[in-house]
Amino acid sequence: MMQNSYRHLQVNERGHLTIEGQEALSLARRFGTPLWVLSERAIRERCGAYRQALADFWSDSAVAYAGKALLPLAICRLMDEENMWLDVASGGELYAAQAAGFPAERMMYHGNNKSIEEIRMGLVAGVGRFICDNFEELDRIDELSRICDHRPSVLLRITPGIDTRTHRYIATGHSTSKFGFHLADGQALRATKRVLSSSQMRLAGFHCHLGSQLTDVSSLLHGVEVMCQFMAEIRQVTGYIASELNIGGGLGIAYTESDRPPNIRSFVQRLTSTLKTALHRHDLPAPRLWLEPGRSVVGEAGLTLYTIGSIKTLSADLTYLLVDGGMADNPRPALYQARYRAALAHKAAVKGTETVHVAGKCCESGDVLIHNVCLPTAQPGDILAVFCTGAYNHSMASNYNRLPRPAMVLVNGKDAQLIVARQSYADLLCGEIIPHRLSARNQVAAGQ
Repeated sequence: MMQNSYRHLQVNERGHLTIEGQEALSLARRFGTPLWVLSERAIRERCGAYRQALADFWSDSAVAYAGKALLPLAICRLMDEENMWLDVASGGELYAAQAAGFPAERMMYHGNNKSIEEIRMGLVAGVGRFICDNFEELDRIDELSRICDHRPSVLLRITPGIDTRTHRYIATGHSTSKFGFHLADGQALRATKRVLSSSQMRLAGFHCHLGSQLTDVSSLLHGVEVMCQFMAEIRQVTGYIASELNIGGGLGIAYTESDRPPNIRSFVQRLTSTLKTALHRHDLPAPRLWLEPGRSVVGEAGLTLYTIGSIKTLSADLTYLLVDGGMADNPRPALYQARYRAALAHKAAVKGTETVHVAGKCCESGDVLIHNVCLPTAQPGDILAVFCTGAYNHSMASNYNRLPRPAMVLVNGKDAQLIVARQSYADLLCGEIIPHRLSARNQVAAGQ
């Protein structure tokens, strides 16, 4: 069984897939499909792994969970219990976090185009850090903070011009990125001077995020070296010594057997070792170190259960298993050509004998969730489990083709509770309004 590397997933004596001891088949019958399922234990273990590794290798540190990966209210509460900070990237994410009772003073407020209203929300809430992306944002924060009578702490997002080995859509630190103040053209230096000249903003330090799903972290380590060189130049030019350095997130996970990311502890050890060396080279004091993991916290903790509806064999080597979900609940294969593992929930220990494609029900040829997956012989009505769907599935889902979003269940041992209700057809129409002139026309037509 390919998913043996995921400790929260096991095969019971009946050969059925279980998540924290709960049979996937039982969860599918109880809650319906498509169904997102999360292991609470797996999420908490990964939070603890980050906290412990940083405590061991860099005592003055903190971890901010990147909420864009997955942010239902229950996950906000879980992150609060785990003493994590929270990275929010919009007014909506900030609103959700506040609704869940997450302390604003432990929030990192991201976004490359924060509106005036979003900035005001952050100031009124008293978010712990603004991660600033551009000069217009600095001006707006400066002005609005005077009105709100609040002196915010900011980190400048620096774009070092480093390419990473990941999909181009999720690489963020290269020279043409839309994010941050670029080093090459002097923006980063000008932004630093701009904040230092403000009586309203307090410059806490610098932020750098290179990309997502990084299994080879050499580019990230290079980014640490570049950031230390930049901090040394800032000290020489302005006299300012950064007290905080946030190197973002991006650590990848094992979606497939060919993905081999370092584990959290070894990653943190390599990162802090590189940072110590670079700081010593430039004679810089040790800053507080921030990490912002998202995918590596929740990605492997999740799976999606689908019901196979039809099986379409087009040739001896081309068979489609058609499931009741697809790109509406998981757009990543269509967007990034993302790859996944899968298993039949009732034959989880059986070796695959047929190579098939798993396709969704959206009216798009690109709605194929998995190409060329080897599975046991499947039948209509079987439950298919797709692994590692905890990150960027729920948060990126849509209602394309008017498909309701799936339910989400959080499993904690023998307890499985709904944390996101399945959308109804009525939910799909929420907020929609027919103009009076069209309503009247319909009424006249109905009368005829």
